[in-house]
Amino acid sequence: MKIIAVCACPAGIAHTYMAAENIENCAKKKGYQVKVETNGSGGVENRLTDEDIKEADYVIIAADTRVEMERFRGKKLLEVSVTDAVRKVNMIFEKIEKDEVNVY
Repeated sequence: MKIIAVCACPAGIAHTYMAAENIENCAKKKGYQVKVETNGSGGVENRLTDEDIKEADYVIIAADTRVEMERFRGKKLLEVSVTDAVRKVNMIFEKIEKDEVNVY
């Protein structure tokens, strides 16, 4: 399974990167391919390509600020807060594994 994610918080400092790290670590433990874009204080890092999006089985948006969403139209997408990605990352992956995710 291939999962992509975007993490962004208003300050774009610690929580953005903590959320990204948690998603990456949890996905890798479960044997999934993963790529996480961060929208932090230094701008966009590790930007998702059109190919990344096309190949993804699921998209996680862990953000408390605006994220460019139109590029994910037609994908199974789960939106959560950055705090959820930091504190409840297992809950995010449980929803994906149960396919409790809507198509954007």
